[in-house]
Amino acid sequence: MFRIIFRFGLGAASMLLSAPIFGQATLYDGQQVDDRYLEDQFYIGVGYNVLVDKPDNVAQRNLSYNLQVGFIKDIPFNRKRNFGIGLGLGYAINSYYSNLMVTEEADAFLYEIVDESNFNRSKLATHAIEFPFELRWRTSTAEDYKFWRIYAGARLGYVFSGRSKLVTETGNTTFSNPDIEKFQYGLTLNFGYNTWNIHAYYGLNTLLKEGTSIEAGDPIDFRVLRIGLIFYIL
Repeated sequence: MFRIIFRFGLGAASMLLSAPIFGQATLYDGQQVDDRYLEDQFYIGVGYNVLVDKPDNVAQRNLSYNLQVGFIKDIPFNRKRNFGIGLGLGYAINSYYSNLMVTEEADAFLYEIVDESNFNRSKLATHAIEFPFELRWRTSTAEDYKFWRIYAGARLGYVFSGRSKLVTETGNTTFSNPDIEKFQYGLTLNFGYNTWNIHAYYGLNTLLKEGTSIEAGDPIDFRVLRIGLIFYIL
């Protein structure tokens, strides 16, 4: 499976780097301006992960964070170059802290809700390769680098490392958690002006595989809502 994802990633990167750019220099107010410019090629973002659809008595604690970085090929559709799409390749780190304790027993994993006084931190952590797709509208021109943007789209992520970590007064344990879904996908919306842009993501599938449940039998159907900031760089 990883070979398939890796080959897909190489193919996507090749396509992004070789995509044609149309247009030529044009006169604006008597001055020659390059109308082949592109916007927002690289991105970096930070965010806060909110777990929605939690089982009863499951609560988040500590700072469940997101870090993301990547490259997006900007492909304008019109002569003004203010509408088009973006296809990208990125890398993301996510952490999810809660009072849901995960322990490894033989070939199974036990999930239970515990009193917060019994442990310091319980975390699910993922590292993923991401493939963002964006429909892009903006008010930029070849000479204006401060503009409004609205980018809406979707994002597919392949989790190549998913781990659980439990920290108690007596020590900590960490292990690979196969119950974390390998493929994560959801809807995105990025909007803002100039440097500061709001980033929002809503997961369409669950963080853990279907059938994962706590000790009492209640299913764990976590979905991720992410709110943060994203910065685009030419």
